Amino acid sequence: MKRRDFFKATGVLAAGAAIAGCTSGESAGFNFNRLGKGEGLRLSFEPYELLLRHTFTVSSYSRKTTPGVQVRIDYEGFTGYGEASMPPYLGQTVESVCAFLSRVDLGQFKDPFRLEEILAYVDSLSPGDNAAKAAVDIALHDLTGKLMGQPWWRIWGLDPAKAPDTTFTIGIDTAEVVREKTRECADRFNILKVKVGLDNDKEMITTIREITDLPLAVDANQGWKDREQALDEIFWLKENGVVMVEQPMAKERLDDNAWITERSPLPIFADESIQRLADIPSVKGAYHGINIKLMKCTGMREGWKMVNYARAEGMKVMVGCMTETSCAVSAAAQLSPAVDFCDLDGNLLITNDLFRGMEVIDGHIVLPDRPGIGILPL
Repeated sequence: MKRRDFFKATGVLAAGAAIAGCTSGESAGFNFNRLGKGEGLRLSFEPYELLLRHTFTVSSYSRKTTPGVQVRIDYEGFTGYGEASMPPYLGQTVESVCAFLSRVDLGQFKDPFRLEEILAYVDSLSPGDNAAKAAVDIALHDLTGKLMGQPWWRIWGLDPAKAPDTTFTIGIDTAEVVREKTRECADRFNILKVKVGLDNDKEMITTIREITDLPLAVDANQGWKDREQALDEIFWLKENGVVMVEQPMAKERLDDNAWITERSPLPIFADESIQRLADIPSVKGAYHGINIKLMKCTGMREGWKMVNYARAEGMKVMVGCMTETSCAVSAAAQLSPAVDFCDLDGNLLITNDLFRGMEVIDGHIVLPDRPGIGILPL
């Protein structure tokens, strides 16, 4: 199936054939659809591999592609779109996402506005599969927003003008490549995000400083091993224009992360240490803030609850993304007017986007005044 065919029509395959196709290992021409039973909501989905503009390197791995699954929910002539993106550290695959989605029977629901009931049912199907659950959640929010004729930022009562600038990510690389990447983006963004956590952290920062004096956020991705050295580096980073730090040390080392947070001159945000709403109490006091990602927290419903819970606990909030199309990024962007930092550049890192949605203009997040999550298929 060609990529655009997914948006025009979806066929019906028996569950057995669908699962066989999903595990065939193909990428090009790989297709898999399933419609919910009955006359209610109809779910369909299909794998779609995201192609990165540059090799993406963090402290623990490198990759050139990201596996994903595109989802749609149809109801009485309206269509909601969703997406699952699975970077390696999530521990999910195209096969596992498809297997989970093949178990979801939305046809039993006749009213798409019963979000709490529908998404509680989806969540109950397994203890994990968060990216697959997020794909259903996003599609359902897109659908209901379209049925109401309103974007979700308005339904939540948010002011789109208050969305912060988004960072643009520069992965770990050689000095020559870092210079090239920085030149490509320095005049289009107001803050950059730099991946650190190896033995070339200072080289990364000083190389970027050869090109631009823009504010920087850094993400260690659990890469730092010694808390005193990490704290020394954070003080050095502050002197070099860094404004925040994500996940200094391994998530299991909660006491060490808390020790750093207590002494840090910069706000420290939990990323790998937090996935869902129930994780917030365990990281309170160990970090200044949390990074909410829809693929980790099961989608917009829980993401919005996490924003409000963290605020009630006096914590800072950022919203981030994986490598994603404009579908999932635009869904996350609906939260952006309510947070302190945004890292919503996943759609800008790929060459094969499927949608037009949230835009970045002169570094600013611009939320479309279109219903649902505000996307249009390309």
